[in-house]
Amino acid sequence: MMNHVVLVGRLCQDVEVKHTESGVALARFNVAVDRNYKNSQGERDTDFVNCLLWRKSAEIFAQHTCKGSLVGISGQVRTHNYENKEGQKVYVTEIAADGFSFLESKAITESRRSGTPVGALASSMDNGAMLVDPLATNNGQAIDISDDDLPF
Repeated sequence: MMNHVVLVGRLCQDVEVKHTESGVALARFNVAVDRNYKNSQGERDTDFVNCLLWRKSAEIFAQHTCKGSLVGISGQVRTHNYENKEGQKVYVTEIAADGFSFLESKAITESRRSGTPVGALASSMDNGAMLVDPLATNNGQAIDISDDDLPF
């Protein structure tokens, strides 16, 4: 049997870390993931996927991301149910993440936190090189790259 999920999307809000009574860190967050096809209006539908991370991973993830961060999440689909205060059964489906990737630079994440427009991001680095948001280069047009330029 196989139960493995890989998501790439943007965080819907800042990640908050809570701790269990025994002190174990838990982060719950939502990732907005676009579908691969367009609807009848020509727009892509978006799924908002509930995810959770445990322990040190939860703390690191929350520390280095913010609302709008582009992230990759890998994990397993988990389902459970409970009875709410009105006596109705509530079913929950979420991704129990066991891995993640930061898919944008620290500078872009910091610019989001500070409210600086991401498209205007250009900050000097110690070596004098410029770090620029790749989506802001070439006026959003495709960049022509020949096969000789690829490392594989």
